[in-house]
Amino acid sequence: MGVTDPAGPVMDRDEVDRALARLGAEHEAIETSLLALQDHAGRRLLEGAELTGVTKERWTAAEASITLLWAYFDAYTDALRCARDIRARRRWSSRDDLVELTELLRGESVTVAGSATATAAAPTLQGAASKLSEQFSLVTLVDRMNELYATSLDMVVASDAVWSALPARIDLLAAELQRTRQLAHSVGVRPGEHPAGDDLERITRTLTHLRGQVVSDPLGYWVPTQGSSAPGGGRPDTTVYDREARALEDVRREIDAVLTVRQDSEQRLVKLRDVLSRADRTLAEARTARGEVLAKIAATEVPVVSGPPTVLQEQLATAAEYRRHAQWHRLSPLLESLEQKAEDELLRARESLTAVTAPLAVRAELRGRLDAYKAKVARHGLAEDPFLIERYDAARRMLWSAPCDLRVAEQAVLRYQHAAAEMLGSGRVPGPRGPEDRGGPRA
Repeated sequence: MGVTDPAGPVMDRDEVDRALARLGAEHEAIETSLLALQDHAGRRLLEGAELTGVTKERWTAAEASITLLWAYFDAYTDALRCARDIRARRRWSSRDDLVELTELLRGESVTVAGSATATAAAPTLQGAASKLSEQFSLVTLVDRMNELYATSLDMVVASDAVWSALPARIDLLAAELQRTRQLAHSVGVRPGEHPAGDDLERITRTLTHLRGQVVSDPLGYWVPTQGSSAPGGGRPDTTVYDREARALEDVRREIDAVLTVRQDSEQRLVKLRDVLSRADRTLAEARTARGEVLAKIAATEVPVVSGPPTVLQEQLATAAEYRRHAQWHRLSPLLESLEQKAEDELLRARESLTAVTAPLAVRAELRGRLDAYKAKVARHGLAEDPFLIERYDAARRMLWSAPCDLRVAEQAVLRYQHAAAEMLGSGRVPGPRGPEDRGGPRA
């Protein structure tokens, strides 16, 4: 067992040389890291920024940590230089030199004086606030420096990442917002007059506030990666930005729709007038047909045909007025509503015409059936049969006289069919038509 002292066994010359080489490499790496931190763009921005919130609190602590880091590094440099000087005294170090080197390299031989203020502000150092100086071994001092460096770098990198990502994106979105506002104004989309105009005002206020917050408190928009110990592990929080970007996209789509209305509004108005005109003509035809049915068909309930709705014509006139005054944001929803209502009105008019003319269609079908059976009878040489002639004439008088009782006429046609079937020996006579068969052709 070798000679010992309070720092443990006395190191031999080879152990001292290896320790000095290792500590020298660590010194170089630490110095490089500290200089990189000192020159980091994020640190320079933090020094010159007017900070608020979480970032202000953490930067105050980080500044103290960086100050303490340099104090530790200076003490580490002095201790390493002292050890190198002792080792350089002799090629073959004496026992006293080795004892001194062992104490310096392994013992708590490094004193950091005058660091109480910085230590008190450094969040990673516990219980050191009341000390005016501290004793460290070189290994412990390196661990402390690594700890302070990691927390300081994490704060600097996170702030720089947010500043690098969000303000530029916010500025681009704000520029797009300005172009959208100008376009919206040109088509009459203004705050207080159109919901999209109100949305643009809200997005403008939100982006202005967001940019100010991101610049003054970047760490308020930083999401650390769970379980990551690497400095700067995380990502910028773009939740608010993404929400406003989506809102602006929705507004742009609405304005595009308004622009489309401006381009094809005249054509759509012409088409609307045509659809409503066709609906009016169809209703007029239905009213005329109703009068004819009432005159020619007896014992039939004919539905009443309503007149054209004046409200659609009034809305059409309003749409034309909007177009003349370039109120595109109001014209767009009105045209969409009118187009649907006009199609519904045309469909209603056609259904009215079909319902009104159903009795005439039934009469025409009965006439056709009667003539078809007459032709069939003639082909079989029974056209001159008195009984069939009597039945045919009776049915024909009912169908070609006005007013025509459809129920009685249908029975007469069935009697003729039955008689013809008996004469022809078929024995198959169509049964009476049900109510669904009397509705006439479907539209």
